[in-house]
Amino acid sequence: MHSELAFALRGVGTEVGNGFRLHDVSFELPTGYVMGLIGANGAGKTTTIRCLLGMRGIDTGEIELLGHRVPGPVALREDIGVVLDRGYLVGDWRLAEVERTLRPFYARWDGTRYRELLAEFGLDLRAKVKDLSRGMAMKLMIAVALSHRARLLVLDEPTSGLDPVARAELVRVIGDFLLDDGHSVLFSTHITADLDRIGDYVTLVHDGRVVRTGPKDEILDAYRVVRGGPDDLSGLIGVELIGVRRTSSGAEALVRTEEADLLGRGVLVEAPTLEEIAIHVGSPAPRPVVPLTGRRGAVA
Repeated sequence: MHSELAFALRGVGTEVGNGFRLHDVSFELPTGYVMGLIGANGAGKTTTIRCLLGMRGIDTGEIELLGHRVPGPVALREDIGVVLDRGYLVGDWRLAEVERTLRPFYARWDGTRYRELLAEFGLDLRAKVKDLSRGMAMKLMIAVALSHRARLLVLDEPTSGLDPVARAELVRVIGDFLLDDGHSVLFSTHITADLDRIGDYVTLVHDGRVVRTGPKDEILDAYRVVRGGPDDLSGLIGVELIGVRRTSSGAEALVRTEEADLLGRGVLVEAPTLEEIAIHVGSPAPRPVVPLTGRRGAVA
């Protein structure tokens, strides 16, 4: 095992049900960095995270997590802070009870740190979990994760439903966490703007497969957004249009950078954002236009 890696998935495959499965999923994160796991809802992000954490078995491949092969030793939970997209704490617990309940499971639990984080986040020890807003509940789970001195934070859609102020605060907390070179973050999200500020690496998933993985800047350099008139992105040779969208007035698509030079002069070529890459890669394939026949006004 390579201790310089926060984690690595190598050829991971698993059957989820309803016909969905992960196919040969492979990507890794060096220690000390943030990996953004991006893709549309249903692309396989949460399933991938559950496999990484040993919450779901795998059929093929192997997973390395903080120098251990998954499933790892029970003590490994000390080093991993998990913030899922749904709350996992009992609704009737008060925040003081959250600490009393969780503290025995973590040898490195720091009660002082927990109370400091609650105060910083504006959370009252007397408040009940069920009375917290989504943003406040997310802050509570982050406080729990940071209070047992985790080395790896795994965040599954943590900013979904949060207002811009709460999202900015979460990004700041992650930045503070990363001041320690031994800390790493896996950040699953479909709100890619959060990764523009803190993401170092990006893995793009679609339909249970890894489309691209690597340093964020390399992912951005690998694609171009192209825009043109209704006929400008038709009949192209040697160019794959990814997630093409057509209207009566024009067309837009994503292309690989090395293919952009094959486009006509009337096409506008621009550097994409992560959001544009995710949107186009996650777009369903366009349906073929079937001529209507046998009715008045049919197209012959």
